[in-house]
Amino acid sequence: MIRHDDFLGDLVKKMEQLGMTADVPLEVVIGGSQIYEIEGNGTRWAPTKGTVRYNDDAFIVIRRPKPVVSSVPPTET
Repeated sequence: MIRHDDFLGDLVKKMEQLGMTADVPLEVVIGGSQIYEIEGNGTRWAPTKGTVRYNDDAFIVIRRPKPVVSSVPPTET
């Protein structure tokens, strides 16, 4: 059981205010990061491809997952 006098208890209260319940699927992701897309030799200045580094101001996002919808070209009238 989560106590309501701690950080997680406050988080639960805020999520309830937003209408989030246990049956609502949620996704937790980290924002404020960078992924290196070029090959490096594994040093601090040239990390290997795929290395994730988090900024000092990285943050956690809790969201309801939504499907990605591609844009469609306008139709001619």
